[in-house]
Amino acid sequence: MKFYDPTGAEYGIPTYPRRLAPEGLATRRQLRAMDLRPAGQDVVAQILWHGRRPPGSRTRLVRAAYLYRIDLAAPVRPMTPGMWRAHRAMMRARRTCPDCQVTYPYVIPTSLGSCPECAGYPAALAA
Repeated sequence: MKFYDPTGAEYGIPTYPRRLAPEGLATRRQLRAMDLRPAGQDVVAQILWHGRRPPGSRTRLVRAAYLYRIDLAAPVRPMTPGMWRAHRAMMRARRTCPDCQVTYPYVIPTSLGSCPECAGYPAALAA
């Protein structure tokens, strides 16, 4: 079976194919869904799989997801009032047009660099 190396002899750390990781291990996203974080622990295993082939290439990329022990994970730290203030300020900056200084209820597209009206789009298309 490809990418199955529970001893770590071939890849350096225990390696499993997708959906075959042992119980008690989780990725960062899975930990976050459980309101946990790795808390400084080292990676204990990995999952490897073939991703999509890049355009014009004949080989597929090998993707990796690192696994952490759930029993060593710690709870996610709660947001402090200062962190919430910084988050609101950051989001307000992303919603403010640098040209007309209007704050919109949506995040301004980075592809435009300014609000749709300042970027040259008619108001009817911007809404």
